[in-house]
Amino acid sequence: MHEDGMGMATSPDGGFKILSDNRQAGHNYFLMDKFEAGIVLTGTEVKSAKTGKVQLKEAYADIAGNEAWLVNAHISEYSHGNRENHVPVRRRKLLLHRREIDKLLGKTREKGLSLIPTRLYIKNGKIKCELALAKGKKFHDKRETERAREADFEAKAAVARSKADY
Repeated sequence: MHEDGMGMATSPDGGFKILSDNRQAGHNYFLMDKFEAGIVLTGTEVKSAKTGKVQLKEAYADIAGNEAWLVNAHISEYSHGNRENHVPVRRRKLLLHRREIDKLLGKTREKGLSLIPTRLYIKNGKIKCELALAKGKKFHDKRETERAREADFEAKAAVARSKADY
């Protein structure tokens, strides 16, 4: 991936542009199955999202009334909006197939899993939200993940040093 003029990551084919990435999700949760969902946005929300003014840090998805909703996602007000500008934090409808909604509803109710948005991106001109079924990590799990990451980093650094010696 490389960055375009606005500092957003894009893929080489140009059809995929990341608007927001929830990096905290991988730290706080064990991420399992991932789903791609469309999202219902107003005009000013689309314009603001395309400039990258989206925050998914505290967001989650919820299944209510046989519909999927994105809750607590913050999309900043559009800078050139008028009195019809959107509210930054509101429930936004997610577009999924009925089978996917039923599957997610079953897994979140029975197994106690959460639905966490991991990223918001543009794919073929449409704004999409990637959702992941997630299980919360305990404090000791987070420390173990951090230890494994540090060990991996140190191993790569040692290999790089040994190659540089030759």
